[in-house]
Amino acid sequence: MPESIENRVKNKISNYKRGKIFFPSDFTKLGSSTAIRQALNRLEEDGFLTRLAHGIYLYPKEHPILGELIPTTEEIALAIAKRDKARIIPTGNQSLNKLGLSTQVPMNIVYLTDGSSRSIKINNGSIKFKTASPKIFSVKSDKIILIIQALKQLGKENITPKVRQKIKEVLKQVDPEVIQKDIQLVPVWINQIIKESVENSDE
Repeated sequence: MPESIENRVKNKISNYKRGKIFFPSDFTKLGSSTAIRQALNRLEEDGFLTRLAHGIYLYPKEHPILGELIPTTEEIALAIAKRDKARIIPTGNQSLNKLGLSTQVPMNIVYLTDGSSRSIKINNGSIKFKTASPKIFSVKSDKIILIIQALKQLGKENITPKVRQKIKEVLKQVDPEVIQKDIQLVPVWINQIIKESVENSDE
């Protein structure tokens, strides 16, 4: 008797470590899109999978004290980007948080992407992908990309000595040649702040 699509999907998932995120497109070779979705829905109903959002499933990992471990919004966003073969850039408060300029962990995250625009509701928050100009994706350093987004979030008039000090520390981790090339792609006022931070890096 042929193995059911549900069992084939379950067996494939079982080959991976718990905590992995899956999409219906991961199982296209096992059956029709309708059959795959029905199989995933049944596996969710059985408690084998956790549904994170429409078309996004988790092979859940249990912690003895904390219970089921749900991936962060960022981890979900990265999984979506990997599936879509798209690049993403964090913006707003998330960029400030990643640079250590804010302790706030935003529930609603916006990413710039070279893929398509869309919004996805995740638990109590959301992920929004906004198609951006190719220019920002020409910046080579991930750290400079974070600096750009953080400064844009703060605004030109709100760049404090603490912010400048943090930028100076981050830029020490970036190749000087990369900095010189990347700053040609940023707004003039951000270019100036980065230049000043590099020039004063020995102070």
